[in-house]
Amino acid sequence: MEQDRILHISNLHKSFDGRKVIDGVDLSLISRENLVVLGKSGSGKSVIMKCIVRLLEPDQGSIHVFGTDVLNCSEKVLNTVRKRIGYLFQEGAMYDSMTVRENLLFPVKRDEKMRRLGEKALNEIVERNLESVGLIDAIDKLPAELSGGMKKRAGLARTLMLSPEMIIYDEPTTGLDPHTAGSINELILKVREIYDTSSVIITHDIKCARVTGDRLVILHDGKIIIGGTYEELKNSQDEEVSIFFN
Repeated sequence: MEQDRILHISNLHKSFDGRKVIDGVDLSLISRENLVVLGKSGSGKSVIMKCIVRLLEPDQGSIHVFGTDVLNCSEKVLNTVRKRIGYLFQEGAMYDSMTVRENLLFPVKRDEKMRRLGEKALNEIVERNLESVGLIDAIDKLPAELSGGMKKRAGLARTLMLSPEMIIYDEPTTGLDPHTAGSINELILKVREIYDTSSVIITHDIKCARVTGDRLVILHDGKIIIGGTYEELKNSQDEEVSIFFN
């Protein structure tokens, strides 16, 4: 339904130095859906995500997020939309000189509404978010003391500080051992249940796609070549699709 649509991308194009990276992409995300964008490295997955929040300007197309035309709105309106989106970066993007607690408190310093809650209430939110990702015991540790999986969890807890309605996961399982990757996949599902989020999950990890995705699309040569459930894509006879499943 139209009112449940969180994200709608139409006919998106983006080139770099004359090389077309995104070539007419159409994409949508509905409320509480986990959408997986599957593609090989360099296929343009991250370019789409950067266009969504206008870190990159597309050459052509339209992008609506929460009903707002983000390519044709003021900077003030765009920043309001951005605050409703959370990001989990590949490496967690933690500040090395800050403890986990300080890392989680950092994004709220720019949010006047959150600052008004006071130190005690903010620390309670920090603890609640770390509890939800299973990392409360690391609250006063530095990033250097955390494993790769713990950094991902801490990064996700920080993302949750501003209560995002939509989360973009950028290669959430890259560089992790199978056991830790599995726990991150389960965490993505848990976060949706607790926080009612909608998510776009960028990955080339087929197991991550199978566990977390309600719907999958495959990006190849800048185009979405197929979309559907994991089982639907797994049974496709298309050679470019079968590469991911064999």
